[in-house]
Amino acid sequence: MSTPETHLHIQGLESSWRVECFPFSSVDGVECSLLHVIGSTPGTKGPLLMVHGAGVRAQIFCAPSGEHLIHYLVSRGWDIWLLNWRASIDIPFNTWTLEKAAVYDHPRAVQEVCLRTGASQIDALIHCQGSTSFTMSLLAGLVPQVRRVISNAVSLHPIVPSFSRFKLNYMQPLASLFIDRLNPRWGLYRKGFMPHLFNTVVRLFHQECENLVCKHVSFTYGTGWPALWSHENLNEATHEWLKEEFADVPFTFLKEIKQCVSAGRLMSYEEHPELPKDFTAQTPKTDARFALFAGENNLCFLPESQRKTFGFLSRYRKDHSLHVLPNYGHLDVFMGKHAARDVFPLIEKELETV
Repeated sequence: MSTPETHLHIQGLESSWRVECFPFSSVDGVECSLLHVIGSTPGTKGPLLMVHGAGVRAQIFCAPSGEHLIHYLVSRGWDIWLLNWRASIDIPFNTWTLEKAAVYDHPRAVQEVCLRTGASQIDALIHCQGSTSFTMSLLAGLVPQVRRVISNAVSLHPIVPSFSRFKLNYMQPLASLFIDRLNPRWGLYRKGFMPHLFNTVVRLFHQECENLVCKHVSFTYGTGWPALWSHENLNEATHEWLKEEFADVPFTFLKEIKQCVSAGRLMSYEEHPELPKDFTAQTPKTDARFALFAGENNLCFLPESQRKTFGFLSRYRKDHSLHVLPNYGHLDVFMGKHAARDVFPLIEKELETV
């Protein structure tokens, strides 16, 4: 078992805390990593594995919004492990899919956390496409060590606004003839005709703020002005910080999620015998308890996504829970300036529920 590669800095932590990085290889050889946040005293709760969404990275939970979620949980005794899986912008660009992550990344990450902590069971907090891919692992029985799950935004039923469907069905196939990815940082850095064309289109249709990355994020991931948060929920520092927190997302994933959105549920389209064709056509192969979170104003995945998943999971186990959060959207659930007051106590309460 390797020793930590580096000590890293995460903003908003106490000076006496430290962050260790543990690189590991996925089953198919993609170099992923785990960031272990260590407080002044060892965490007695957890371990808790936290899984980011598409085209961001583990530090997405650490916005300069006041007290961020990592500080909140570590200061209350949780042993936090942040996963950089193949969709992370800290990993070299690759043509990832949810299914590859479900089969190759998440089971290995869970094994690594169990090995390094000696725990036989862990909890998981999963967001967006980290949530859909991890849900695939859970329902296929690939991560039996996970006992409690906090899932934000979407898990089993990806339901999106009508214009998002239009973009997936018509604009995405056309763009994929010329480029292999989208990148919200094209608002700041761009080379080539297509990135300049996308920037022109985004500037034309998004007039809601002066932050070009914020505008590109909304154009890429949802239908809204903005789509992934409400501006009134973000402080100025967070709105500026997010410029460097979004990057490449490949069309392999966008094609995959298009098919799942059309089906109204997660479906397998690659050849992975570990996964079912239809994730709703069988009894879930997990004993984990789900706490589903959805921002009422989410314009990336509508709250109906989590409501529908709650209905499906409740057929098999009655103690799952659902929280629809008023005045919150997609990522401001974690990076909102009042999230430590409005959201984090609900997360902790669910983590402590047996």
